Amino acid sequence: MTQQIDAEILKKAQQWLVAPYDEETTARVKELIDNDPQELTESFYRNLEFGTGGLRGIMGVGTNRMNKYTVAMATQGLANYIRKMFSDIDTPSMAIAHDCRNNSAYFAKITAEVMSANGIKVYLFESLRPTPELSFAVRYHNCQAGVVITASHNPKEYNGYKAYWDDGGQLIAPHDKNVIAEVEKIAGPADVHFNARPELIQYLGDEFDVVYVERIKALSLSPEMIKRQKNFKIVFTPIHGSTVKLVPMALKAVGFESVTIVAEQAVVDGNFPTVHSPNPEEPAALSMAIEKAKAMDADLVMATDPDGDRVGIAVKNDEGEFILLNGNQAASLLLYYLLSNWSSKGKLTGNEYIVKTIVTSELLFNMADKFGVERFDVLTGFKYIADIIKTYEGKKTFIGGGEESYGYLVGDFVRDKDAVISCVMLAETAAWAADQGKTMFELLKDIYVEFGFYKEKLLSVTKKGMAGAKEIKDMMERFRNNPPMEIAGSKLMMIKDYEQRLQRNLVDGTTHPIDLPKSDVLQFFTEDGSKISVRPSGTEPKIKFYFGVKGKLLRSEDYHKVDAELEETIGQVMKSLNI
Repeated sequence: MTQQIDAEILKKAQQWLVAPYDEETTARVKELIDNDPQELTESFYRNLEFGTGGLRGIMGVGTNRMNKYTVAMATQGLANYIRKMFSDIDTPSMAIAHDCRNNSAYFAKITAEVMSANGIKVYLFESLRPTPELSFAVRYHNCQAGVVITASHNPKEYNGYKAYWDDGGQLIAPHDKNVIAEVEKIAGPADVHFNARPELIQYLGDEFDVVYVERIKALSLSPEMIKRQKNFKIVFTPIHGSTVKLVPMALKAVGFESVTIVAEQAVVDGNFPTVHSPNPEEPAALSMAIEKAKAMDADLVMATDPDGDRVGIAVKNDEGEFILLNGNQAASLLLYYLLSNWSSKGKLTGNEYIVKTIVTSELLFNMADKFGVERFDVLTGFKYIADIIKTYEGKKTFIGGGEESYGYLVGDFVRDKDAVISCVMLAETAAWAADQGKTMFELLKDIYVEFGFYKEKLLSVTKKGMAGAKEIKDMMERFRNNPPMEIAGSKLMMIKDYEQRLQRNLVDGTTHPIDLPKSDVLQFFTEDGSKISVRPSGTEPKIKFYFGVKGKLLRSEDYHKVDAELEETIGQVMKSLNI
C-alpha cells in the first residue's frame, strides 16, 4: 500500500521505524504504513505546531500528533528558553500539573523527566489538579515557568500542553514567540535530554491543596451571611474532570454544607462517558446535574470543564424551572456582588480595578463606573487579564474580572481563569441573593433595571478549506474598508480596528490610538448602545460575530417582553450585516 502514500510523508514516517523511537511506536507506525495510508498522512503531513499557548492535537504516533516524542521535544525547547532567560539561577524551577485526559499523567511525567534532565527543579502534582492550581503553584514556589497537560474541553481524542511564565500567567509577548523559536530548533528526539534526575522532582499532594483552599477561603466577603445560608442547596458536577475534589472542598471551607455532587460524573475518566462534549457552555453537559437539582429542589447548579478553569451555571427562573446563564450574565452577577460588597464594607479606596475582554458585555464597565472603580479592556484570552494584574501589582488592587467564554477570576494569587474560585464566589453571590429573599434570576433582573438590559449572543460561521479561509479574509476586508453606516436602523457612532490599532469617532471625525497588541478584530458601536464584534478564530476555520444590544427594563415584570424585543434586535443586526 506504500504506493498510495506521498513520498515525503513516507520518508518522514520511516524515520520513526528506528531508534530512538521505542518498539511500541515503531510497531504502530509500521501498521499505519501497511494498512492505513490516510491516517499515516494525517499523522505525518506536518509537525504539530507549538503555538502561542503551547501544543494541542489528537493523540497518536507521528509528527502531527500528541505523543511522548512531540511532548518531549516541546519540553526541551521550553527548557532551553528557561535556561537562557534565567542564566543567573543555578537551578531554575517549574511546576507541572495535568488533568483527567487519557495520557495526561504520562505526558506530565515525560515533561518532568525532561525538565529535570536539563537541571530544572520540578514541582509535580502527584495526581490530577485544576489548571488554576498550577498557576498558583508557579507563584507560591517562585517558579520560573509552569506547564499543564490539558486540552480543556476538546473531544476525548485530544490532549494539549499549556505553558506558563514566572508570574503564573500563560505566555505572552515576547516569551510566546521566543519559546516557539526555541521549540522549532529541536530537530528530533536526539536533541532531547531524556535522562531524568529524580532528586530534582518534588511531588505536590494534599498538603498543597490545603494551602490553595485557604487562600480561596480568604476571598469570602460574607462569612456571616453564609452561616445563615449554610443549607443553600448546590448541585455540582466536575464532568469527569480535575475539580472533583477541590470544588467541594473549597465550598465546604467557606461554609456551604449542602453540596451534592453528580456521582456518575464524579468518576475521573478521560473518555467523558456521560456527555457528548465536556463543555460547560453546552446545555447538554449540565443536563444530568439539572435533573439531580430538580429531584432535590436545589437552588444552584454548577459545572466545570475538565481542567477546571471555566464554569457554567443554571439557576431557577420565575416559574421555578432551571435555566442556563451565559458567560456574560454569570460575570455580571459575580461582579455586581463583588462591587456591592466591597462598597458596603468600605473597602473601595479609589485604587481598585476590574478587567474584561473586549468581546465581553459592556454591562461590567457600566457597573464599575457606578461604583467608581477603574476598568480595563483587553484582547480575547485570559493571559491578557493576567498581564494587566502583573502590570499593576503593588500599585492597584484587582477586584475581579472575566470573559464571556465562562472564565472568571477573583483576587490576584492565581493568574488564570479559576473555576474553583468562581464556583465559591458564584455560590456566595447566589446565597447573598437568597439572604435577601431573591433568586439569582431575580438579582439579574434587578441589575438590568438599574443599569440597562444588556443581551449578548455569539454566532460562529464555519468556512472550511482554502476557499473558506479566503472568504473569511474577504469578509474582514469588506467590513474594514466598507463599514455599514447604519446597523438595524441605528447610526454607527464608533469603529475600533484592533489590527490598525485605531479608534474612529464617526460623530466628530477624531481618531485615537488603541493601546493593545495588534489583532484582527473589528468592533462597531451604534447610537442605541449596541456593540458588534467581528473576528476570525485563531484556531478554527471560523469567523465569530459577538452581538451585544441594550434596552431599558423599567420593571422586572417586563423582563420577558424586553428580552424578546432585544432578541428581535439581534436578528435585525444580523440581517443588516448579511449574516
